[in-house]
Amino acid sequence: MARKVREMNKKSRFRTRTALAALLAFGMSCAHAAMNFCAAPAMQTSERTNADPGVRALVKMVQSHVNDQPKARATLHTEGTLPHEGIYDESVEAEKDLGLMRDAALAWRATGDERYLRLVDRFLFAWTTTYQPSFNPIDETNFESLILAYDLTASALPVKTRNAANAFIAKMVKGYIADMDQQPRPLTGNYRNNWQSHRVKLVAMGAFTIDDRKLINAAQRLFVEHIGDNIAPDGSTVDFAERDALRYVTYDLQPLVTAALAARRHNRNWLPERAQSGATLAEALNWLTPYAIGTKTHNEFVRSSVPFDAKRREAGLPGFSGQWDPKNAAELFHLAARLDGRYAPVALRLALTPPAWLAVCLPLPAR
Repeated sequence: MARKVREMNKKSRFRTRTALAALLAFGMSCAHAAMNFCAAPAMQTSERTNADPGVRALVKMVQSHVNDQPKARATLHTEGTLPHEGIYDESVEAEKDLGLMRDAALAWRATGDERYLRLVDRFLFAWTTTYQPSFNPIDETNFESLILAYDLTASALPVKTRNAANAFIAKMVKGYIADMDQQPRPLTGNYRNNWQSHRVKLVAMGAFTIDDRKLINAAQRLFVEHIGDNIAPDGSTVDFAERDALRYVTYDLQPLVTAALAARRHNRNWLPERAQSGATLAEALNWLTPYAIGTKTHNEFVRSSVPFDAKRREAGLPGFSGQWDPKNAAELFHLAARLDGRYAPVALRLALTPPAWLAVCLPLPAR
């Protein structure tokens, strides 16, 4: 009898060790995301949800799409093309999925409604197993929304979706870093203009989200390098010199502010980070501020050296001629206000409320 008990205990210990090993292997195989960008608390009370117009509007919008199916594509291309050219229209339509999954992730965190989590799961898995990165940052800049959607929901996603999303983001980040690092220095062309701002944004957001120290350090190195390449010590940007347009100043700065916000959530302050030239992101925002509050004005694209700007002006696209509208910088300054409260008065002057996703994602002003 004693021998039988010992054998049973031995088998029990073996099963326990096997189960623990399986759990450890399972844990090792599962991708992990570190919550970093959004301060939106999980499972807010219904009272808070109902009282906050920004949350209510976002949830209502997502609710109307809760049964939508993803329109994932293997390729997207809008850069350098006009509406109805190539796959421009199909790409713009498909890209709406990216914003929807971000908003659904925020709606889920605000309400706890599993329908919104299922939408994120469905869309995230479809896109991360279908889309093939082109490493064109203009075509891919909106993947920041996919990264945010994963960032917000990773802990609750099925393993297959979590692993697919983590692998996709890692592939994208590593591909962009490799592309930037293989360019000869000093960087020229679209490796020092707004294209590079979008590359740096995607690298920073992705690296912090998958919490990869090596990639995070690369992101910071590339951020500081780009500050020196793109921003002059007085705060003006390369794109302003080339395009003669404040539209492109916001294209330079908004991705960099977004990258800095991802860093801030990991206790890294990139706003005053100084390049060897002395340039900082803060100085660039300060340079744009007089135009944003209307003490300075600017006629757009008058002396642009880029032929595509003239093409878009001739096609009648809004914003490519006439005086710059400061409201075009509203989202930029609302993002910047989350980095430094000094920019909050500018943001509120341009728009009393930020975009709904930002109001839910980062509802509080910077401390």
